[in-house]
Amino acid sequence: MAGRPREFDRGEALAKARDLFWARGYEGVSMADLVGELDLASARIYAAFGSKQALFREAVGLYQANEGGFALRALEEAPSARAAVERILMDAIELYTRDGDAPKGCMIVSAAVNFASENQAVRDLLADHRRAQTAALIARFQQAVSEAELEPDADAEALGDFVALALHGLSVQARDGVSRKRLLATVPMVMAAL
Repeated sequence: MAGRPREFDRGEALAKARDLFWARGYEGVSMADLVGELDLASARIYAAFGSKQALFREAVGLYQANEGGFALRALEEAPSARAAVERILMDAIELYTRDGDAPKGCMIVSAAVNFASENQAVRDLLADHRRAQTAALIARFQQAVSEAELEPDADAEALGDFVALALHGLSVQARDGVSRKRLLATVPMVMAAL
């Protein structure tokens, strides 16, 4: 007589899936990988999350609500655009270069490369997250111009794109193993450009 399937912690399973996707990207994670990492049968994963793509969407949401939300928190909490950018860069480096086996870089940036055509919705999801973060940066720079924190002719859009470019570069460098010390050395240069 077969017993009831053991209960599982959905939140814990989601966190494990997030870390797996963060480390390997969407395309780099198979259903077999998820079964192994979550220690659940594929039928249980499908029952709990619907599909690999739905699980990925939830994993991205978990990342954005926690670790990956550092930029929006800084934009909301910092007293100036300059202070927000500096905090964003410092928080990014801290997150992207975590010690141990933790995934390196930004999940949204790292998971964004090499998609099969049938996974265009996943590519679009990640692009939407990156565009939203850039739009938030641009809005903060526009506010800084209107409040005379920046010169009236400052190009808020170019500044937002520049900071997004720096963040994406930090993510890639961190995944490539560039040390926290070296990445921190770039912060004054980015700040000087502002």
